[in-house]
Amino acid sequence: MGETIHNQIDDEKTQSLKKFAAIVYFCHILAFALAGVPLLVGLIINFMKRADVAGTWLESHFNWQVNSTLILFAGIALSGLTMSTGFGLYILIPFVMVFLYRLGIGWYALNADRPVKQA
Repeated sequence: MGETIHNQIDDEKTQSLKKFAAIVYFCHILAFALAGVPLLVGLIINFMKRADVAGTWLESHFNWQVNSTLILFAGIALSGLTMSTGFGLYILIPFVMVFLYRLGIGWYALNADRPVKQA
């Protein structure tokens, strides 16, 4: 009986943390409509809940989300630095495409209750 209650608590905690991961993926989507502000909200959620997901399959999602955000920030910064030369947009587009790819991979794995396979 005690084991069943323990498993139920673990399942509830996992589902709660999975919702946080889904919220961060949704923040990534909203970033395109709301000038990137949701990216910062998602990053804050990632860092606030990082200790809670340590050692679980959700840890890979939180790491994936942080890395995806940092990759996009690097692309935005590099694009901004080169915008005056006319190359900024050519630099930004591949970074956005990589970000969208990572968003899709992560979202798919989360819905399948699997960790993200980090390459």
